Amino acid sequence: MVKVLEAVPNFSEGRDLKTVHALVEVIAAADVDVLDWSADADHHRSVVTYIGDPRDVELASIAAAAFALEHIDLTVHEGVHPRVGALDVMPFVPLESLDMADAVASAHRVGRSIAELGIPVFFYAHASRPTGRALAELRRGGFERIQGGFPSGARPDLPVAAALPHPTAGVTCVGAREVLLAWNVFVSGIHVAEARVIASLIRERDGGFKGLRALGLRLVAQNRVQISMNLEDPTRTSPLDVFAVIEAEVVSRGGRVDETEVIGMMPEALVLPGTAGRLQLPDLGPKRVLSRRVAEHVKHVSERTVGHTEASDITE
Repeated sequence: MVKVLEAVPNFSEGRDLKTVHALVEVIAAADVDVLDWSADADHHRSVVTYIGDPRDVELASIAAAAFALEHIDLTVHEGVHPRVGALDVMPFVPLESLDMADAVASAHRVGRSIAELGIPVFFYAHASRPTGRALAELRRGGFERIQGGFPSGARPDLPVAAALPHPTAGVTCVGAREVLLAWNVFVSGIHVAEARVIASLIRERDGGFKGLRALGLRLVAQNRVQISMNLEDPTRTSPLDVFAVIEAEVVSRGGRVDETEVIGMMPEALVLPGTAGRLQLPDLGPKRVLSRRVAEHVKHVSERTVGHTEASDITE
């Protein structure tokens, strides 16, 4: 039985590609399958997606945390995306022959190891106790809000006595969750203030779509306006429905939707016929489809295991 765990860490570095490349190499060295990585200068953020046996994924994640601690300094970091850590977010997703309890166990083991590096850890989503702590509440105000100490009632889970974040690496949010959709919609012809109004209309926190987090952002380097979103369950809340509201609101304000960008891997909800065209999503190809890559990984591991068994039989 092949077990597959996914990790999708977000790092507060999106401009120094040499550092990002080195980070990806550190992760890949742990015998995991790196499916995708991306870096954004305006967000000043990079996202890496990798899968593998839970133990390998855990080792890769701990190595990534150590790398971020050494190479990323939040005291000189500026970007449009909220962040509280050099390794800002470390979510684990159960994919093959695993359940959420397995992902939670991995999150807790990795969280303990990150805390041992001297970085306070907050657990979120299924890994928190009680479950369901939201990332938004942990990152509100960013690193600057916690530099002088943690607000009352917002102390990290590990170490339990931590009174301050790490001076340069901040804190890390470690979670366990289901597959989500991280995506951005680029718009033109409207101001960023209007994009923020639209983000407020559609996000769950303000009465919008269930499981949707959204921000309206101005990307200076690209000279573009973006509605940046995470959709927690794209099988329950249709990305097409979200996009339709965004498009209608943008057009009503005299603007237009230019394109959609997916960060990381595409969940099945985006593989349906006609979906990519309706969302103005470029053809990302089969390598960006999560289910396909997981199936390929399982096949490869199974074949490798059979090969090792046959070789052992021959040498006995």
